[in-house]
Amino acid sequence: MIVSYGSLAPKRYMYSEVMKITSSRNDQLGKGGYGIVFKGRLPGGRLVAVKFLHDCKGNGDEFVNEVMSIGRTSHVNVVSLYGFCLEGSKRALIYEYMPNGSLDKYIYSEHPKEILGWERLYGIAIGIARGLEYLHHSCNTRIVHFDIKPQNILLDKDFSPKIADFGLAKLCHTKESKVSMTGTRGTIGFIAPEVHSRTFGVVSTKSDVYSYGMMLLEMVGGRRNVKSIVAKSSEKYFPDWIYDHFAQDGLQACEVTSEIEEMARKMTLIGLWCVQILPAYRPTITKVLEMFERGSEDMDMPPKQNFSGLLESSAHNMNVQSLSSTRSEEIGLVNSEILQESPTL
Repeated sequence: MIVSYGSLAPKRYMYSEVMKITSSRNDQLGKGGYGIVFKGRLPGGRLVAVKFLHDCKGNGDEFVNEVMSIGRTSHVNVVSLYGFCLEGSKRALIYEYMPNGSLDKYIYSEHPKEILGWERLYGIAIGIARGLEYLHHSCNTRIVHFDIKPQNILLDKDFSPKIADFGLAKLCHTKESKVSMTGTRGTIGFIAPEVHSRTFGVVSTKSDVYSYGMMLLEMVGGRRNVKSIVAKSSEKYFPDWIYDHFAQDGLQACEVTSEIEEMARKMTLIGLWCVQILPAYRPTITKVLEMFERGSEDMDMPPKQNFSGLLESSAHNMNVQSLSSTRSEEIGLVNSEILQESPTL
């Protein structure tokens, strides 16, 4: 079956070979819901990151088909898959190695703008959007990532961003690897409302746009967007905080100086448009790239959303398989109000 994919197919490795590549899983780079990642080196000397998947279900043929689909993607802003291992329940993926790690360690640091700088952050934001546009519209099969977040954006030696972990939701066939909300998948704080509840609309590529918007706002502000809920503090939910500061005093609270204000304003406005509660009012990722080409003075301020209520509802309903009919009616009423108030982009 693998032969039919031709010379571009990722190479299949024996489990013993993968263990040798990683020096018996000696150098751990990180771990997440899907598995543990180790640094490794191919026989030719190339450095790689090897993700050992856990709790994988489904048959081997389906796994190989998905691996081949991922392996045939090719874009400068998407991590390349070099090989894989499938031996019984043992499954691993071999990716290109990203020496600068993931975006979260920079934007959640104490002084993120000093490390990366606004120009580099701005370039990273555009690069991620280009990678998403490729996954959504340009590769062989349309891929909705479902888990866009800073931890899944890797940076190469030049700090060029690459989207990682796409396709793993289908490869693993497990809900335990993600935060479970009404039987769906995603990471709290980044999950689109319609993924949480179909009452908000149809799940589509716009679901990734929502997550991308949340990430843009975090890149501007450098705070985790669920911080206020987790800490049970009196602080506002992060997008509310960004929205209010943007309207009141520009972006001074986000360490924005006049020299880089245009970049920060564009990132903020685009982010706020992307996190519109109803998918119909979010831009496509192609539209996002067009917005980056425009000046911020040409962009309208989007309507403020009820972010806090949405997050509290999501947290309350985690691990619940269905919303009550009363709650559905309430959300339906909220939706009708938003539909009346929200302008088109």
